[in-house]
Amino acid sequence: MNNTNNSSGAMSYEYAASATVYGCVLVLGLPLNAVSLWILLRRHGLKSSSAVFMSHLALSDLLLVLSLPTRVYFYTTGTWPLGIQACTATTMLFRNNIRSSAIFITFIGLDRLLAVVFPLRSRHLRTTTNAWKACVFVWLLIVAVNIPESLYQIRRMKSCNANNVCFEFTTSGCAVGLPIVGYVQSGLVFAMLGVNVVSSAMVSWKLRGHLSDAAKVNNKMNVMLIFTINLLMFIVFFLPFSIVLTLKNRVAVMPMFCLASVNCCLDPLLYYFSLDAFWKKKEGSDMEVSLARSHESR
Repeated sequence: MNNTNNSSGAMSYEYAASATVYGCVLVLGLPLNAVSLWILLRRHGLKSSSAVFMSHLALSDLLLVLSLPTRVYFYTTGTWPLGIQACTATTMLFRNNIRSSAIFITFIGLDRLLAVVFPLRSRHLRTTTNAWKACVFVWLLIVAVNIPESLYQIRRMKSCNANNVCFEFTTSGCAVGLPIVGYVQSGLVFAMLGVNVVSSAMVSWKLRGHLSDAAKVNNKMNVMLIFTINLLMFIVFFLPFSIVLTLKNRVAVMPMFCLASVNCCLDPLLYYFSLDAFWKKKEGSDMEVSLARSHESR
């Protein structure tokens, strides 16, 4: 009897903590990402490859934030009145944010790498058309993964009679995540982390003046902050979430899901440091202008 009460009390505490975290993320993330997306679209006009990648990252974060009211409601009331399909949709939005954010953040890092280290040779690659093609491919890939994953989750929830609860860790002994997807996601996150580590090292090497064909960059601190934020996103938010999802550790799942949701509140820092004078209407970032001047001076 005491064990049951202790278990119920611990679960109530976890639910209350989760509702609080998701509520705070909702309150902060909604205006931050909505305003960031508006600025990227209206003031920067998607006229550079970096702005295109950032706009899709902001959209991914906004989709995550829009799914959080259902989580706040569930963890506040302990009930799920919306059915299995709605549960599956909100779960996919949450997982998709980690996947798409990892890829778009890596694209932003690669774009900065090419702009700083290979400014002349990469000009034909760093176009808005190529950026849009890459983003569309990412979204199509994510949707393709969502189809079998969603069907599997719906089937598993029905077999477990999980109509009145939601999210994979609420039904004891009923794993509803497609096993292979967890491994694929972990592989993706580790691969993207590797790319970011290599990119950070190359840019750091360049900024120390070791690459003769690199562009001159005035705001070196901002450039390194971009890569530092990228690495922290992976190490703090993406890796723990993906590892726990793969291992299906029920004890760690709830806190890691809460931690992962916080990433959408920090992504606007990328836009601020990537696009100088972020709040002002400009044709491109100051970094882009300085690179162009560097090319002309040659």
